[in-house]
Amino acid sequence: MRDGKPIILSVRDRRELEAVVAKRVARAGHARRARVVLLSSEGVRGVEIARRLSLSIPQVSRIRRRFFEGGVEGLRDQPKAGRGNNVPEAKVRQVVETVMGPPPAGHSHWSTRVLARRVGLGPTVVHKILRANDLKPHLSRTFKVSRDPQFAEKVRDIVGLYLNPPQNAVVVSLDEKTQIQALERTQPILPLRPGLPEGRTHDYRRNGVLDLYAALEIASGHVLADCRESHTGRDFLAFLKSLEKEFPKGELHVVLDNSSTHKTPAVYEWLSKHPRIVFHFTPTSASWMNQVEGFFSILTRRSLRRTSFPSKVALRRHIEAFLANWNRNPTPFVWTKSPHRIVRDHRKLIARISRAEH
Repeated sequence: MRDGKPIILSVRDRRELEAVVAKRVARAGHARRARVVLLSSEGVRGVEIARRLSLSIPQVSRIRRRFFEGGVEGLRDQPKAGRGNNVPEAKVRQVVETVMGPPPAGHSHWSTRVLARRVGLGPTVVHKILRANDLKPHLSRTFKVSRDPQFAEKVRDIVGLYLNPPQNAVVVSLDEKTQIQALERTQPILPLRPGLPEGRTHDYRRNGVLDLYAALEIASGHVLADCRESHTGRDFLAFLKSLEKEFPKGELHVVLDNSSTHKTPAVYEWLSKHPRIVFHFTPTSASWMNQVEGFFSILTRRSLRRTSFPSKVALRRHIEAFLANWNRNPTPFVWTKSPHRIVRDHRKLIARISRAEH
């Protein structure tokens, strides 16, 4: 073959091509085209390049032409016809607009095949378009938005306690985890074995429930807790009194939610006699602001979910063992989101809900 115009590489182009060749995860075709250009720049004839790289002579010519027309970028892999890459832009917009609209009657959401029939394309092409636009109609998520008129004020108050607690004061996050069930599997749990995960029966017996009161000290991560048979206002007040004895000096700031048991006349009467204890209520429908919820999540995942309890006594001992282990090396939660960002995102969500079509 005639080699034609010689290839002269700049320092930058040579460095980029050599990087492609040296890269272990580079696509084979891209690396091969880079080698063709590098060998051509060294004066190697096209016939010899074809022999070394197991290419045909026309293939070497086409690669050289791609470099002359597009430079180093022109050697990259190009979209292939027939795989969703040649769909007109108007058709792509139709797919996107359709999937973001209401599904057909009787359907909860768009599936790839239903959407493909609606727009007149193949399921594979529609799937590629959805992936390219980061649209996932098969997924959904739940949310709950606070309508508390004092949302901003409460957020600034509570997050201020987390980020900048008062000097010589204790801040605790308090809540109750109610209705913890003592579930007993009907067969013994099969232990973990190589190649086999732990096994447990799907069915179980109910052996009663317990309610767990817990107060997480924000600064240290230490948890003060008490398992009780119920969660009435009287139970809450009893736990509050034990908390007051645990921290007998200085101000005690308590972050808690809006449960009716937290606002009984007996609780307010007791607070009036203990003015150093200050309640800070989270906004309604915003219990996620209460840091002890994070501890409850860890307790559920690491301790309760996969265990079998023959009685409430066994459940109580199990929880107490977990608490003792936690408090030997407590881990505080670090709050990172500023009140300004929380309030801003909350307002955006309210506005989005207001604009949503139903």
